[in-house]
Amino acid sequence: MTHSDAPTTEFAWTALGGDPRLLTRLSTVVRSGALEARLPVRELARACVGACALAAAEMGARRAGLAEVPEVRVDDGAVATAFVSERHLLVDGRAPVAFAPLSRFWRTADGWVRTHANYPHHRARLLGALGLPDGASVEAVAGCLAERPAVEVEDAVYAAGGLAVALRTPEEWARHEQGAAVAGQPLVERGALGSAVPRRLPPLAGDPLSPAAGLRVLDLTRVIAGPVATRTLALLGADVLRVDPPGLPELADQHTDTGFGKRSATLDLTAGRHDRQVFEELLASADVVVTGYRPGALDRFGLSAEALAERRPGIVVGQLSAWGAYGPWGGRRGFDSLVQVATGIAAVEGSEEKPGALPAQALDHGTGYLLAAGVLRAVTEGLDEGGTRFVRPALARTAAWLTAGDAAGRGGATAEASRSGATAAASGSSEGSYSDSGSAEASYGDPAPWLAEADSALGRLRYALPPVSFAGGPGDWSRPPGPWGADSPRWV
Repeated sequence: MTHSDAPTTEFAWTALGGDPRLLTRLSTVVRSGALEARLPVRELARACVGACALAAAEMGARRAGLAEVPEVRVDDGAVATAFVSERHLLVDGRAPVAFAPLSRFWRTADGWVRTHANYPHHRARLLGALGLPDGASVEAVAGCLAERPAVEVEDAVYAAGGLAVALRTPEEWARHEQGAAVAGQPLVERGALGSAVPRRLPPLAGDPLSPAAGLRVLDLTRVIAGPVATRTLALLGADVLRVDPPGLPELADQHTDTGFGKRSATLDLTAGRHDRQVFEELLASADVVVTGYRPGALDRFGLSAEALAERRPGIVVGQLSAWGAYGPWGGRRGFDSLVQVATGIAAVEGSEEKPGALPAQALDHGTGYLLAAGVLRAVTEGLDEGGTRFVRPALARTAAWLTAGDAAGRGGATAEASRSGATAAASGSSEGSYSDSGSAEASYGDPAPWLAEADSALGRLRYALPPVSFAGGPGDWSRPPGPWGADSPRWV
């Protein structure tokens, strides 16, 4: 990768096939202190949100018959607050627990390993792979891991269906077969799955302008990245129905944070004809299907992109993965925290004493906005050109973008240069012209301006407002989240 691949809205927008002339409709409010890190996290977050907001404004203008795409303004304060939305969430004043006790860094015989055990089944598989009983203490796990090499632990836990990743430097990841495979892919894979007549959607009118109004989105995602993408589509007016298997509930607070604007239902696609028939009826009138399970996991249900395209020509299929659907790790499970460890981010952000982490789960959130942007652009292209389309981002590819070129060695200097550039830009006149270095500068401290409260069936919620906005567009979701699986599996 080269310096030109560094995190900018221009790079993201180009990767999504966007018209570069529309970048003149975008401006930014740069805030020092937002998402500070050695790597250019703030720039990546801003770029992902900016590309998504521009895609939304483009679709809104196209559907409403506007002569000009609405102006898009990205505020680092809104972006930084949204990128840690799970930390700002309060449910009746209670803050959620982010990570379970066994989801953490551990010293090994030759380095470090990070595990993920937030879900009960992942915790059970981790302990089983280590030969420890259910209920084993943190101290017992630490003692076991301290005697084993990191890569040996990684292989053993993954073989048992659990999640553990050995710490690598950026250079070690670049030499790894999966790292090389990821580096060779575009930021977002996108293309056609077959021909279909152009999709017809009713023209838009009214205030606010909701670009995705009338779109029906089947949400088959979990955790953060995929649900952030579908939460954004719901913000923009889409009818988003999340569907989960009844025996695999989402973590309650996680579902609350990413459930704004959506409805949630359960269907068991393995246990009988009725639920399968209901799903096929939903699919028959869906415009978008978004999946977030590991590559190949849903193929047995006829939910591969190719199978979906055959049954529903003209559909847009968004497929999110941790490591990409290629290379030796193409079929592996993964989470943001683990991808940070494998790709060298944790080494860059840490010290000689201990690995570190980004100030947000930025791979999750950033990839979620890229996925939403890709879906919006695919729908917009389909209005004129027709066709069945796919969009495939991956957390590891977003990580490669974050560490592009020699960013790992110049992250602190990059952030400082960006702040200096923002000051220079603010002293001139960049309103109405594209500049990732900003059209205004301020500081980020108190997130209160980008937080809101609402009553819901789950209690009184405090939550982060959406960072995706454009002139005349929605500023908040139309409905709060409800209990997991409580809605009927049907379209509104």
